[in-house]
Amino acid sequence: MIVKTYCARMDHGGCGILVHVEDGRVKKIEGDPDCPLNKGTICAKGLAQVERLNHPDRLVYPLKRTGHRGQGNWTRISWDEALDTVSEKIKETIRRDGPQALSFAQGTPKGLELFLMIRLANLLQVPNVSTPGNICHMPRETASILTCGFFPVSDFDHPPSLAMLWGSNLFQTNEEGVIGFQLKRALDRGAKLIVIDPRKTTLASRANLWIRLKPGTDLYLALGMLKVILDAELYDKTFVDQWTKGLPELREHLRQYSLDTLSEMTWVPKDEIIKMARLYSQTKPACIQWGNAIEHSINSVQCARALLILMAITGNLDQPGGNVNRIAPPVMRPGELVQIKRFPEKKDKILSPEFRLATMMGFVPSQLIIKAIMTGKPNPIRMLYIQGGNPLLSYANSKETFEALKRLDFLTVSEIFLTPTAQMADIVLPAATNLEFNDIGHFGLPHGFILARSQVVEPAGECWPDSKILNELGKRLGLRQHFWNDLGECLDEILKPAAMTYDDFKKIGMLKGKWEYRSYEKKGFSTPSGKFEIYSDQLKQWGYDPLPAPQSTQGAPEISLNDYPLLFTSAKDPFFFHSAYRNIPSLRKLSSTPVLLIHPDTALRMGVTEGDWVAVETEMGAIRQKAMLDNEIDPRIIILSYGWWFPERKDLELSGWKESNINILTNNNPPYEPAIGSTPLRAIPCRISKSDSV
Repeated sequence: MIVKTYCARMDHGGCGILVHVEDGRVKKIEGDPDCPLNKGTICAKGLAQVERLNHPDRLVYPLKRTGHRGQGNWTRISWDEALDTVSEKIKETIRRDGPQALSFAQGTPKGLELFLMIRLANLLQVPNVSTPGNICHMPRETASILTCGFFPVSDFDHPPSLAMLWGSNLFQTNEEGVIGFQLKRALDRGAKLIVIDPRKTTLASRANLWIRLKPGTDLYLALGMLKVILDAELYDKTFVDQWTKGLPELREHLRQYSLDTLSEMTWVPKDEIIKMARLYSQTKPACIQWGNAIEHSINSVQCARALLILMAITGNLDQPGGNVNRIAPPVMRPGELVQIKRFPEKKDKILSPEFRLATMMGFVPSQLIIKAIMTGKPNPIRMLYIQGGNPLLSYANSKETFEALKRLDFLTVSEIFLTPTAQMADIVLPAATNLEFNDIGHFGLPHGFILARSQVVEPAGECWPDSKILNELGKRLGLRQHFWNDLGECLDEILKPAAMTYDDFKKIGMLKGKWEYRSYEKKGFSTPSGKFEIYSDQLKQWGYDPLPAPQSTQGAPEISLNDYPLLFTSAKDPFFFHSAYRNIPSLRKLSSTPVLLIHPDTALRMGVTEGDWVAVETEMGAIRQKAMLDNEIDPRIIILSYGWWFPERKDLELSGWKESNINILTNNNPPYEPAIGSTPLRAIPCRISKSDSV
């Protein structure tokens, strides 16, 4: 039997797949050639779903810790005992210290589970839900909402004549499933390409112009482009005059920057800044495909604002082949699903009300949860419930995260495998994988469509979907009237505005909204002024910069360049998803060790040769990764691999969580991005030396 569905939980993708099932087991997966998103193409992670599904180390029943936390001693328990224990701990925590003493935490969301977690939190009046939002997607989304009222996505349906990839490596990262394949088709049809990346990626090798900027200086480069375009009058005067607000203020703001200074700050030659600005502004239509990398600094929101302004003033906003507004399909709105109206006081009780954009999106930057656990300020957090996340690897300052998890009164983790974080839990709940339950993909995302990710096989052992776990917890916590008899009822309710059931949805697979171009011509932009807001009065009212401006680094520690002469940045491995899948054999064969990219001249100076294990040290700590020479990167930087631990190493503490983990090197102290709380994860001063192997 062959079942059509969509990939999801191996990455963000959404590729159509064909799942071959025999005797109730998945035997093979291949790309679906009829799917308009990927047209049959599939990545190594998608193929590896078979291994993950049938992995011998999968968690297949609930576990309860015995002995000391992190010691690795467990006893099997029933779901009733697990849910009763967790629900009683939640009630006890709220009764003793109030709902603010409980926090929920989500890793990268892939389906409905995040929305049901927020729903449960809101109904319990728990204000603090931690997500990776402050360093992933939300700086771009909130900047977009404030500036133009929608999140502009690259329009590859109407082929662009030029694509500018900014901190986005679509051929090798988690977005490859959908956007990367669409980009490839555009390039094959002759689209020009600009790539902004410190590393010469496969895409950079194909680019008409590769910009090798200094890590962390994206905002300054964007300001340089804006300066060139405005000074040379290369902008779309008709659109700017009719549909934007704040161009005179932007002109005045840019006077303080010279191209020579911006060139020096970004390591990009002045003539290249001019060339990229002219190429982007004069090639129509053009789109900017921005990536997660721009969000790993305290300039995350302002950098996103600068790139939005580039889209707008060049006349590429909501134009065919530019960056467009994809209207969502007619289904339940996310705010209704999370029951936001039942907790209007949340904005006043949330742990970080000063981060207005994070509060607007309903999440707390993860580092503030850790600080509250450690200090008890502004209020103590006693209990943490984590799903689909591995904070020991993914949160900045892993050492402090480790100490915080040890201090908790109670920790619950829902997972597929015993990750380093799960090994710290009091209760571990076995999560189902995407092929084992019905789900709705891309719900609440700005892509303008949702996907029917339908169940293919029964869950392994006693595994439950995260959404089911949360639904059952809600009932046990006295909230039965706000939850469902089963997940099928939940799915049908979400789809009710579209006048269909989930069974109907499965037959069509994808549901799109009503897509159109230049919708602002009918009703203006969804902003206070009805225009694209180059100058944001709302940001000014909140006390933030109304124009794209570098944020203050006051309070940051002074680090000697003599002591730490190099800068490190990082790259995501194409064969993994953040810290996941290091235990999948086929993927591990493709990427067996954490690799450090280093320029040959730098390696020679440090006495390092290809294949050596190298110690990398910052003021926060030290790790080891294996050297690979790369003569295309700047000699002043090294590029580290992200998300590494060693599930096969039972001799190492918590499966080697600190051996090669780059967040041992990062700092979670202020200054943060002032509106959303982003932390610096790139351009961090470091030093290196030859080391013994892990």
